This record gives sequence, C-alpha cells and structure tokens, in this order.
Amino acid sequence: QAQLVQSGGGLVQAGGSLRVSCAASGSTGTISRMGWYRQAPGKQQRDAVASIFSDGTTDYADSVKGRFTISMDNAKNTVYLQMNNLKPEDTAVYYCSLEYYGSLRLWWGQGTQVSVSS
Repeated sequence: QAQLVQSGGGLVQAGGSLRVSCAASGSTGTISRMGWYRQAPGKQQRDAVASIFSDGTTDYADSVKGRFTISMDNAKNTVYLQMNNLKPEDTAVYYCSLEYYGSLRLWWGQGTQVSVSS
C-alpha cells in the first residue's frame, strides 16, 4: 500500500517560481515511474505534466517544456517539480503519481494547489 505525501505549491505572480514535492512510502515495490499531473479549474480530467522513469529519462508536456523540471531523489523516494516562469494558465491542482514495476495501478498524492496571478 503506497502513500504519496505532497508539499509545496502556493500562490505566485506570473513569471515566478514554485516547487512541489512528493514523498512515497509504504511499499517495498520497485518504482518504475513517478510523475506529475494537473487539473485546471473547471476541468474534469487530469493532464500529464511531467514524468521521470527509473532510468532517469524524463518527459514533459509541450506546454511546460523549458519551464518545468522534474527530478527524483531515489534514496528518499521523493519526486520534485521545479516550476519556473509560471503563467496564469499553470493554475491548477497538481497531483503526483507513482507506478511500480509489475503493476498497472497508478497511485496518487493528495493534490497541491498552485495558483499564478497575472
């Protein structure tokens, strides 16, 4: 039973920076991927923002490339999302996710609000 605890986020002006973190615990499985999704106000779906795989490969949504950086501390099972040059359209609830090898289940964090004012 995995548990993901998120921290960080908040309110920032356009052009500013924020970092969100997500610490995984509670399972002895081997992590295959951790990532970040976001759900914008009024939208039903969560959109993929960034992922980092066990080999260190990263992947980003086109809308955040060059502005966001995902990283992972394997020793702490913690994933970070550094968000620079934030735009009002980045405003959303950000969720971290985790996948283990050998499992199709996606584990989720509790969500963190990121608000960017113009």
